[in-house]
Amino acid sequence: MMPSKPHAHDDAIAIIEYRALRGTKMTGLEGLVCVKDFEERALRTLAKHPLDYYQSGAGHEHSLRLAKDAYLRVKLKPRVLRDVSNCSLKTSVLGRPATLPFGVAPTALQRMAHPEGESANARAAQTRGAVFILSTLSTTPIEDVAAAALDARKWFQLYIYKDRGVTRQLVQRAQEAGFEAIVLTVDAPIFGIRYADTRNKFSLPPHLEVANFKGITRSDMTSSGTGSGVNEYVAGLLDRSLTWKDVAWLKSITQLPVILKGILTVEDAELALKHGAAGIIVSSHGARQVDTVPAPLEVLPGIVEKLKGTSCEVYVDGGISTGTDIFKAIAIGARMAFVGRPAVWGLACGGQQGVEKVLGILEDELRITMTLSGVGSIEEINRDYVDIPSVWTSASKL
Repeated sequence: MMPSKPHAHDDAIAIIEYRALRGTKMTGLEGLVCVKDFEERALRTLAKHPLDYYQSGAGHEHSLRLAKDAYLRVKLKPRVLRDVSNCSLKTSVLGRPATLPFGVAPTALQRMAHPEGESANARAAQTRGAVFILSTLSTTPIEDVAAAALDARKWFQLYIYKDRGVTRQLVQRAQEAGFEAIVLTVDAPIFGIRYADTRNKFSLPPHLEVANFKGITRSDMTSSGTGSGVNEYVAGLLDRSLTWKDVAWLKSITQLPVILKGILTVEDAELALKHGAAGIIVSSHGARQVDTVPAPLEVLPGIVEKLKGTSCEVYVDGGISTGTDIFKAIAIGARMAFVGRPAVWGLACGGQQGVEKVLGILEDELRITMTLSGVGSIEEINRDYVDIPSVWTSASKL
């Protein structure tokens, strides 16, 4: 039997439990001045199973470390004596003006981090002017997130399910709720090996469910007792037979732009363009699918070169934790960068206010990096301002 939707008193209990996790009292955010500060507090605040779910990567987490380390391998080349009296972070994405060149990546099951979950995250993105991507595996329904942040720029992340009727319903609901793009995850016919979730026999807390599926398919995510409940849940629903022809099918059922998330090769970037993608997100799924894949930033130069001058926009996520990281991604050629875990750490530390502060920190760091590098606008940032490892660019020419 499916669990019923939590009542108001359930949410109140959840808030009390959240504040009591590991004996940590809710305190102010004044002393948190960088994303790492938020992460360290979240490590002390979140209970073990949710923390392991958000924090862990695939396998032995080589790719998780590589995604972060890649940004350290790119060195800045600042220019001096430039007029930087004005510094604008405005850009455009999908043909519309955007306040910031970075946004919030889709992350599942956010009400484990805070009782207001995805709604708080979306409101924070709205306040800061960032694009927000809602996960299909949200613990808050599409419609509730849309209502919570009416003016936010919202995209909807999608998996294609064995039951195409379910998929069609999700797309229709997102479109009717005012989401402006569909972000199809293409690197997840199944979920990867995540040792922490397997050890924990991870499952959703009983007061939560995968809210977008209430009434149309299984919405509970409980462990069978043999491994990760989320992996078993996904394995039972996702369509492993998905191919490039299904991108055409998706485009046929919506007028929204379709963005493909999970591209890591030049060859697949070319196919994305060929099949009419409005954009791609160069991504390793938070390094959570298969270990020892390259860092998204590492393959970004070759993909940008291949799609230069085309209608397909290139975005990137994975490993970003500072405004300087965002500057480097833009310099290499990404139109927009997305952060996932940093927003979750903000959520865990202070709900909407926590996410707002995280996004504000990234905005300030990006503006300072631009000013000290001698650029006054996003359009001015290019590869002249960074030193990229030669192997990254030479590999794309092979």
